[in-house]
Amino acid sequence: MLTYNKPLPAQDPLFEPFWDNARAGRLSIQCCRACGDRRFPPGPICPQCLSDDQAWEPVSGRASLVSWVRFHRAYWDGFAQDLPYDVCLVQLDEGPLFLSNFAGAPPANLQTGLRLKVVFEPITERYVLPKFVAE
Repeated sequence: MLTYNKPLPAQDPLFEPFWDNARAGRLSIQCCRACGDRRFPPGPICPQCLSDDQAWEPVSGRASLVSWVRFHRAYWDGFAQDLPYDVCLVQLDEGPLFLSNFAGAPPANLQTGLRLKVVFEPITERYVLPKFVAE
């Protein structure tokens, strides 16, 4: 059994396919079956065409670094031992922006546009977090 003392995602049926795919080692995003719009986070209807015919599709897990921030303060007790820690904003090759963390230390050549790929870190039996490393 894994011990994890940081905040966990709220259980939301809309996100269940995302977490199911992550447990299987696949990054996925929501896709509108009516117009093809791809997005994350998911929603009950497409923001482009208002269709409620939504599906989840696996994506490559490849991305470009858009931005990052290094936190030097723990806003939740569970993060205190990780200080400083980094949060990254990546643009998936399939289009959507995705907020995550680097797996381990951030890449040495950290710069906007850096090519990244997803890796998965189990944190509980239910949740596996997608994180990013340099390609």
